[in-house]
Amino acid sequence: MEKHASKSFISKFSFAMGNLGHAAFYGLLSNWFIVFVTAGLFSELAPAIANKLIALITGLIVVIRIIEILIDPLLGNIVDNTQTRWGKFKPWIIAGNLVSAVILVILFTGIFNLANVNWIAFAVLFVILFITLDVFYSFSDVSYWGMVPALSEDSKERGVYTALGTLTGSIGWNGLTVIVVPVVTYFTYVATGKHTQGAQGWLAFAIIISLLAIACAFIVAWGTEEKDNLIRNAAKQKTTIKDVFLGLAKNDQILWASLAYFMFSFANVVTNGVLYYFFKFVLGKPETFSLAGFIAILVGFMTSPLYPVLNKFIPRKWLFSFGQCCMITSYLIFIFARENMALLVVGLVLFNITFAQLVTVLTLTDAIEYGQLKTGERNEAVVLAVRPMIDKLTGAFSNGIVGYIAIAAGMTGSATAADMTAKNIRTFESMAFYIPLALAILALLIFLTKVNLTEKKHAAIVEELKDKLAAGDETFGLEAKQAPLTVSETTNVLAPVTGFANALPSKAAPDFDAIGFVIAPLDTKVYAPFDGTVRFTFSTKHALGLVADNGLEAVIHVGIDTVKLRGEGFVTYYTDGQAVKAGDLLLEFDPAVIKAAGLSDNVIVFFTQPKRITNLKLDIKREVTHGQLLAQVTIKQG
Repeated sequence: MEKHASKSFISKFSFAMGNLGHAAFYGLLSNWFIVFVTAGLFSELAPAIANKLIALITGLIVVIRIIEILIDPLLGNIVDNTQTRWGKFKPWIIAGNLVSAVILVILFTGIFNLANVNWIAFAVLFVILFITLDVFYSFSDVSYWGMVPALSEDSKERGVYTALGTLTGSIGWNGLTVIVVPVVTYFTYVATGKHTQGAQGWLAFAIIISLLAIACAFIVAWGTEEKDNLIRNAAKQKTTIKDVFLGLAKNDQILWASLAYFMFSFANVVTNGVLYYFFKFVLGKPETFSLAGFIAILVGFMTSPLYPVLNKFIPRKWLFSFGQCCMITSYLIFIFARENMALLVVGLVLFNITFAQLVTVLTLTDAIEYGQLKTGERNEAVVLAVRPMIDKLTGAFSNGIVGYIAIAAGMTGSATAADMTAKNIRTFESMAFYIPLALAILALLIFLTKVNLTEKKHAAIVEELKDKLAAGDETFGLEAKQAPLTVSETTNVLAPVTGFANALPSKAAPDFDAIGFVIAPLDTKVYAPFDGTVRFTFSTKHALGLVADNGLEAVIHVGIDTVKLRGEGFVTYYTDGQAVKAGDLLLEFDPAVIKAAGLSDNVIVFFTQPKRITNLKLDIKREVTHGQLLAQVTIKQG
């Protein structure tokens, strides 16, 4: 048990560390690269030429990213169809980070100062490099978040992973706000002797963040492990591009959750993208800009870890609503009370109290099983490519808006707050606050009225899906994947728990339409019924699958509907893939907890390959002690 807890801690820590560098890199790419383009990349050129190049680069980024959006589901399909000894996610996390980091550093060199030599060649190479960067970054992003359903099938535990990743992501993203000015200024001073933000400082900053992203990618690859369970194994067939888009189109919960998240993300990314300009050109206090970063990190430290705790009592739909209400209030402060520093701080706090990304990732993650039950297809990376795809789209719009504001409001080069006119301020406000405010309200309305995939509904879906698969439902392709069977072997199955054994009562337990038996327990310990290997387990601890050395597969399920307990009252003594001997202790359960929830604690054993079973002898309708021979099962095998 201690080994299992240690393994779980390492997995969660490694996953969280992965997003520290991943989010920092995205912040560098999405926000600070544009600031570098508008402020430092073309500083040696005449203002008229520099503005044209700024418009060209920001326009190219918008166009490239919009085109790339159509590619993201295809990238997710590639990841879903990847099979390696390290799983399907880790190779893409490593490769994606390495390639995108190298290319971004090259872009921060101005493609080795090519813009000052030949701007046409610069534009052509920029398009090629940026597309390549975007593709490999997407591989990494899709794979990172696509790991969540592979690490756990339980909605609550997925919430823990997502909350931890969001917490470190907040540190990575907002930490840039804190360090960007001092780091860029320091390295510029080292290179030129000037206390300003020059190209040399921006390049050093890009190198530091890129190295951080690479290091964090290796940490998440080292410390995490994909679950090998029944539901995931049932969906390892190759999927086509047609399957990908049909699967997304048929999953209404993905579509509505995505639309709500698009509204939120557009508002959030645009406002974050122009906060630097807000402090520098509107408030005239660039020296206080680091305050925004400190507040964001502090709020992230408080809200992200708090999410799993709150979600035990408050459904995620209402947590999403609370976050959106905070965001809406913050915009009202930015618009009407920004001159009051105390209220501005309150506004920054409220702006960062948002559960939208957490809730959306978890809703999309749960929609994977929703879609699998509905269509028979399971596309982990494809579904979770939707959120990065939305981030990419809103990031593209943000890049374009930031570039537009910088030019239209005269916020380029050496301009200061004193140069701003009333028209400049109105242009800024409309893009930075008014439009995002409307989008935040729309996100709230859509999520409240259209997204209905609750935690309870997902738990019921997982239970139904697991039972269909375990019972050999051909709809999900288990039987079709078996090789030709010729040889028969018999397995002695021992009683896994002390109690009264009987046949499976189909009327009492309609979900278990399979071959097996049930024991009304007189003890709380469950033991292995034969020699074999743990084939799959669930984080809710109420069920596990075993495969005997000769191929017989069985599921041990404690109670009916006990998935609802989320692991409460269960203690396990095994790990996925562990070899066990008949009589080894597998788990303990607390019948008082189960019965307090109004559930049955019957221990059900059923065999998952009914078409392979040629003979079954059950010695039941009697009281048994664990370890006694209870059944003999003969199966065909190849």
